Amino acid sequence: MRFTLGILLLMGTIGFLPGQRGAAPSGAPAPTYSYEVVRSYPHDRNAFTQGLIFRDGGFYEGTGLNGRSGIRKVKLETGEVLQSKPLGPQYFGEGITDWKGSLVQITWQSEIGFVYDMKSFEQTKTWSYTGEGWGLTHDDTRIIMSDGSASLRFIDPATMKETGRMQVTDAGRAVERLNELEFVKGEILANVWQTDRIAKISPKDGRVTGWIDLSGLLPPIERAGTDVLNGIAYDAAGDRLFVTGKLWPRIFEIKLVPRAASRGGA
Repeated sequence: MRFTLGILLLMGTIGFLPGQRGAAPSGAPAPTYSYEVVRSYPHDRNAFTQGLIFRDGGFYEGTGLNGRSGIRKVKLETGEVLQSKPLGPQYFGEGITDWKGSLVQITWQSEIGFVYDMKSFEQTKTWSYTGEGWGLTHDDTRIIMSDGSASLRFIDPATMKETGRMQVTDAGRAVERLNELEFVKGEILANVWQTDRIAKISPKDGRVTGWIDLSGLLPPIERAGTDVLNGIAYDAAGDRLFVTGKLWPRIFEIKLVPRAASRGGA
C-alpha cells in the first residue's frame, strides 16, 4: 500500500504451497513455505506497483503515487510498457483486476473506482465505495477488495455495489493490512503491507491456510531506492506465479517449497 518503508511485526507464521488443499487445524497457526526462483524478468523501477495481473501473455499493472498513477500493459520478457493510461494527479491509484473484458481500478482515499475497456484503455464508467481502497481480485462471481484492514469486501460486478465482508484470521487472530490480492486455484493470495509475506486465504471463511515467506527475494544490492513487496500475478494456463514490489527492478517467477529446502535462483 503506502509509500513509507518500515518493518511491521505481525503475529503468526508463514506458508503456502500452490495446489495444496489441506488447511491448518482450527486454532493452529498456518504452515510456512519458502520459495525457489524459476526466472526473473525486467520491471520498471519507476513503477509504484499497486496491482498486477497476468493476461494475454503479459502483465497488466496498476501504479500509485499522486501524479504517477495509472494503468499499463507490460511485455513479460522485457518489461516494455506497451500501452498506458494515466490517472489525474489528484488520484493515488491502487489495485486492479479484470472482469469480462474490462479492467477495474480503485484509488487509495478518493473513494472512487474506474472501469476501462481492456483493449483500448478507454474509461467506460466510475463507481464509488466508502473508506480506503488497497487491492483487488475476483473469483467466478464477485470482485474482492481489500482496504488495509483485516477485512475483505465482496463487490457485485454488475452493480459495483458491496454485497458483504469477510474477516481474515490466522489461528483465530485477525490478519491486518491486507493489500494486493490475487485469486489462485480457488483461494485468495494477499500481500501483507510492510512485510515479505503473502497470506493464502480461504474465500469460504477467511481462514489463513498458509503463508509464503519471501524474505531475501530481492538481493540487498538491488534494494536501494525500492519500497515494499507488493504485486502478485498468476498465469493459469502455464501455472506460473509471479511476484514483485513497488519500484522493484525485477518481477520474479517463483515456485514454493518447504522452508528447509534451498531457495536457488535464476
